[in-house]
Amino acid sequence: MRISVVGCGYLGAVHAAALAELGHDVTGLDTDPVLVAALEGASPPFYEPGFDDLLRRAGARGRLRFTTDPAALAGARVHFVCVGTPEGDGGAADLRYVDAALAELAPHLRPGDLVVGKSTVPVGTARTLAGLVPPSVGLAWNPEFLREGHAVADTLRPDRLVYGVDGPRSADAVDLLDDVYRPLLAAGVPRLVVDLPTAELAKVAANAFLAAKISFANAMAEVCAAAGADAVALTRVLGQDPRIGPAHLGAGLGFGGSCLPKDVHAFAARAAELGARGAASLLQDVDALNDDALARVVGLVEQCLDGPGRRVAVLGAAFKPDSDDVRCSPALALARTLRDGGADVVVTDPRALDRARAALDGVAYAPTVEDAVRGADVVVLATEWDEYRALDPARLGRLAAARVLVDARNAVEPDRWSAAGWRVVAPGRRPVERAAARAPAPPVVRAGSPAGAAATGSRTREA
Repeated sequence: MRISVVGCGYLGAVHAAALAELGHDVTGLDTDPVLVAALEGASPPFYEPGFDDLLRRAGARGRLRFTTDPAALAGARVHFVCVGTPEGDGGAADLRYVDAALAELAPHLRPGDLVVGKSTVPVGTARTLAGLVPPSVGLAWNPEFLREGHAVADTLRPDRLVYGVDGPRSADAVDLLDDVYRPLLAAGVPRLVVDLPTAELAKVAANAFLAAKISFANAMAEVCAAAGADAVALTRVLGQDPRIGPAHLGAGLGFGGSCLPKDVHAFAARAAELGARGAASLLQDVDALNDDALARVVGLVEQCLDGPGRRVAVLGAAFKPDSDDVRCSPALALARTLRDGGADVVVTDPRALDRARAALDGVAYAPTVEDAVRGADVVVLATEWDEYRALDPARLGRLAAARVLVDARNAVEPDRWSAAGWRVVAPGRRPVERAAARAPAPPVVRAGSPAGAAATGSRTREA
């Protein structure tokens, strides 16, 4: 089948390449000529495991091309809209790119074509957009559930396919989508056919639930810190309950990235517009708890320092491992807050340094962990890359000025680091240290001090 994909950022580029892998003839359209040239050259401007190979295979087979010319969309039967919906005023989603995509598509649509939205939009958007396509053209919503770092697998082996359809052309839309995803359906991927508003809610509701789960874990870490309990042990116990499960129950620095913060804000704004005050209040609390998680980690770091001007090594800049995305990165928000508090901050990351440099100035950047840790008074593990989990604490201890680790992700084994002489501090856990540690005891945090203000819940929107 000939298919077009309008919008070739992270979502659209991966979706286009995956459709080509499934055997379709795919044209990707984007207004950014630099992005189009990079994708045409199989050199994507972002890091996603396995995507480079997928892109090269599709191009070599002649099934995938990228262009800035809307006329190239003519002749495609199914048109996927994958443009961004950034955060606008008051947290609401900005739909200008969705409207522009429909305007570009309209002259090239033929009777029997199907326009399929994949962009994350406020509930009710699809019914408004239906007026922008001819009556002879179908409209469906097919939300994506991609995880950065796993996007290729999530597209080619999804855990479910959701079709949102309404109106007299619903049966035709379902048949066309079945043709698009035939190999996935044959492999047993579940298919759920719902109405348009339900499909629009599916992605934001899923992200809101995951965000709430993370914020709940961080709220429990706050209780554990106050009660002398262990947050990691508690969440391990909770995760054994099949009604809860262990995923997204890690206490630490909070959530970030391009989806969860934006979707929580947009969902809260839309719920308020609809008069669903309870949902809006819940989502606002989830967001506030996420800000508090960052503030508590800032407080832990500042308690381990004995004044401004001390050197802090921040391990990680990406918002999560296996990604170079620094949008709304808690790691960079932490580095920014420490910089503003007078610390000498150096940041390292295995993939995201270039993007981090463009996003945050006033800090130093180091190409390796060793360069970052050398002479540091405190080391902060801010993104849980596998290589950071596997670091040799004894070797790093010979480079640091003081063996103090703030494990902001509860990612390492404290006993292993303690045995190497490190004092280990983590959200919701008791500090772990040995007599051999060279770090001084944390100073008393007095009311009104910068550390005291951070520890009591100062919030930053960058989380």
